[in-house]
Amino acid sequence: MPDEFYWINEPQQWRKARDKVDVVTDGHTDFWRKTWYGFERFSGHGFVHDVTGDFTFQVRIQARFSELYDQAGILLVADAQNWLKAGIEFNDGAPAIGSVLTQGHSDWATGIFPGDAADFWLRLSRKGDALRLQYSTDGCRWPLLRLCHFPHPRCAVGMMCCTPERSGLEVSFSEIALTPLLEKDLHDLS
Repeated sequence: MPDEFYWINEPQQWRKARDKVDVVTDGHTDFWRKTWYGFERFSGHGFVHDVTGDFTFQVRIQARFSELYDQAGILLVADAQNWLKAGIEFNDGAPAIGSVLTQGHSDWATGIFPGDAADFWLRLSRKGDALRLQYSTDGCRWPLLRLCHFPHPRCAVGMMCCTPERSGLEVSFSEIALTPLLEKDLHDLS
């Protein structure tokens, strides 16, 4: 893991050991803008690295999601109005896989996660102004979660976690890799 990672909203409890980052979330943290609820929050924890141009970022996430809106995964940020977060979020009584794309207003796409939500992987690739977001239940097979437009060449990418309704979610991020773009066909799941 490169040393140039830095915090957006540093949590009170965290530690970095070699290739792993452990975090305990602060209370009432979130990333959201306006849609449905009307509020704007940019208080979630993001451990990010500045990027320009094409790249692939991949990480393994382990956490025990149990309370409404507990969440952890990937974050890509251009500024407080333009960002993408994705991962597991606890809602409707179960952990779900999903993503939120924010360009002025947030959207939220969510669905049933087919694996063990306490241990999963995410991969985000940027090619030009397009983002390809993938998830994995085993670190080997990578189905598509989202394909979207993100016209912000300078941004930061990394890990995120939030707990809007509480504090104390323990999250471990490992197998962290920021590399040149992984050039694969859109339907190549490897």
